[in-house]
Amino acid sequence: MLFIGGACTLGPGQVVSTNLEERIRSHQELTGGNAPHYAAADKFYSWLADRLVKNGHCMDVFACALDQLGLCEMRHCWERTGGTLVNHEAFKGGSQGDVFVQSLMKIFETDDEGHLKMGYGAKVEVLTSREYKVSGCVGSVASLGQKGPQVGEVEIGIGGTKAWNIGALNPNTTIAFFFEIVNTEQMGDNRQLYMQITSTYQHPSGQQRMRVTTQAINQTDTTKGLDALSRGFDQEAAAVLTARLVSHRARTEEAFDVMRWLDRMLIRVCGKFGTFQKDVATSFNLPVNFSIFPQFIFHLRRSQFLQVFNSSPDETIQFRQELNKQNVSQALVMIQPTLICYSLAGPPQPVLLDNTSIAPDRVLLLDAFFWVTIWTGETIAAWRNQGYHNMPGYENVKQLLEEPQQDLKELIGDRTPVPRIIETDQHKSQARFLLAKLNPAVTQANANTGYGGQASELVYTDDVSLQVFLDHLAKLAVQGT
Repeated sequence: MLFIGGACTLGPGQVVSTNLEERIRSHQELTGGNAPHYAAADKFYSWLADRLVKNGHCMDVFACALDQLGLCEMRHCWERTGGTLVNHEAFKGGSQGDVFVQSLMKIFETDDEGHLKMGYGAKVEVLTSREYKVSGCVGSVASLGQKGPQVGEVEIGIGGTKAWNIGALNPNTTIAFFFEIVNTEQMGDNRQLYMQITSTYQHPSGQQRMRVTTQAINQTDTTKGLDALSRGFDQEAAAVLTARLVSHRARTEEAFDVMRWLDRMLIRVCGKFGTFQKDVATSFNLPVNFSIFPQFIFHLRRSQFLQVFNSSPDETIQFRQELNKQNVSQALVMIQPTLICYSLAGPPQPVLLDNTSIAPDRVLLLDAFFWVTIWTGETIAAWRNQGYHNMPGYENVKQLLEEPQQDLKELIGDRTPVPRIIETDQHKSQARFLLAKLNPAVTQANANTGYGGQASELVYTDDVSLQVFLDHLAKLAVQGT
């Protein structure tokens, strides 16, 4: 376990010098090749990660400082060993210190038998039938370099092997496998593909455990129709797999190229599985199993995994690390946050992730995984500031303010690392954490309300809204472009 409060300034792992005229590198300097220490430090930490993997060790990193620490260079140490990364502003200090303390304590939680909720020295092996091969894996793993007929020529993520090593497992550890079809001649209806995943690890009790999962996958002849393939499509899992793939590619490719690939992939999917009359955009329709997949891609394009503006390299590494490690439900929250509305008009309910959901008589709870924002409308905030919630006869106002706090505790109860908590009011500076995640449905370009009515819902941005994105997608899909 590494507890670090400053950047390395000496030795082969140096990320910045002690000369105060030299600042630590930014995204722009990394892409432009103007970071003088990056290449040497990256090579050193990669070598150190190889030693960790060889010895069967796992590195957990708790990095707490207001500035960067060089996590971008050090990423190999926990990415290849299955370690936990916690990056925050400080080790302690007010409510913000709870992020560090609670995340640290969660690592040492035990089950009903008193054992740590971990697995050590895990190895995962994938075997496939001859119709397809494994291209690679995206996750906190290291290659074991085991070749075989199941290994594909195309590498996606960490490829060129059929087996991977994971230094440590926890209940939420998830890895993604990618495959390629290599023998289409033997594929057709009434046949099945086979896959077997063998996982071994040491339990904290000392037992060596093995889990073998064998799966049969029905084949279908796509030349006769896509109905069977469409019925088996899991759009939530597909969105997370796509997010992992593009975030992995964004490390070594230009963001513009990754975005173009993502757009083209979505257009191909919609053109292949959608129903429409050629060149008639209003006739476009997607099956129910694909209906919200474009919505996930819209939010993925705007997410911190691809848009690195206003994020340091260290923060971007943390975002992508958790995306590659958490399960599907948690990863979906990272891609498309959830928004819950509290009001005096009724019980709490989910609302659209849209700036039209903003109202002065509401309290909103935004869960973006890395941070949870409790946003209070200006009317409710004024009542709170005047102490109405402590007066007899205003129990409903007190309940309105307490409900988000109670739901917040349940929300972060099982989450590791613990998210940052942001409490803000409408029109306050930290309200940007909410506004940045909302779909800009009402902007200065399409609002006709002036400074009255719904003027508080305006978002001044050049970004397109979800509806404009979907309309343009339908137009391209029906053209077969």
